[in-house]
Amino acid sequence: MAFTRATGKHRKPSRAVRVSANAAGIATLAATGVVAGLAAPAMAASPDETHRPTEDTGLTQAVVIGEDTAGRIGEQAQVQTSAAAENTAVHEAEAAAKQEAADVKKAADEAKRKAEAERKEQERAAREQERKRLNTFVSPIAGSYVSTSYKASSGLWSSGSHTGIDMHAATGTSIQAVGAGTIVEAGWGGAYGNNVVIKHNDGTYTQYGHLSSIDVSVGQSVTAGQQIGLSGATGNVTGPHLHFEARTGATYGTDIDPVAYLSEHGVNL
Repeated sequence: MAFTRATGKHRKPSRAVRVSANAAGIATLAATGVVAGLAAPAMAASPDETHRPTEDTGLTQAVVIGEDTAGRIGEQAQVQTSAAAENTAVHEAEAAAKQEAADVKKAADEAKRKAEAERKEQERAAREQERKRLNTFVSPIAGSYVSTSYKASSGLWSSGSHTGIDMHAATGTSIQAVGAGTIVEAGWGGAYGNNVVIKHNDGTYTQYGHLSSIDVSVGQSVTAGQQIGLSGATGNVTGPHLHFEARTGATYGTDIDPVAYLSEHGVNL
């Protein structure tokens, strides 16, 4: 018995309609990755269409193309994400390296500045110490006292008055330079007996007479407190003691008050 059907009920769509539908499906897949037509229920084939060739709707091709496109997009996204992370890591590493270099330079500059400051302070302290050493004065005999004052009158002195001071000292007592200077005389000095004359750094002179022995020589440099000889009773004396003079020049007659001279240099007898 032959089946009858309404004209056009299962008529094949025109080629233009099929192409438009396929294109729309591909576009939808490319945009969303899902073909809207997949959600539609399958149409049962009529008995007389069972053996007809399967119609190519383009849906399978669109699914394959959509999956491939989505995969490529995912790969590109991963590559871009990795590249961005790598760039960020590189920038961070460069920034860290620059900061570390800046910190190292800052530390080096600070260490250099500190070392320079310490060097200058050491030089200043050394100069100050040297200045004090050169300008320091002491008593010619530690712990002694004046037994005969300056300008005392007596026939014992050819000038009629004492040109220096006498300081109490037993024979063999250590006699020391009152300040730094250079020995300009060391030996016999007539009425002074064995004597030493020192020219000091400020241009003044000091003389030490009646020594029992001399420990320095002409041209030698001495410092304040350095032993230059031992006390005695040589020359024009009545007993052991030290004759000490302060002068503005190297020769006899340029004497000044020894007590005042030492006091001006911080030494009180």
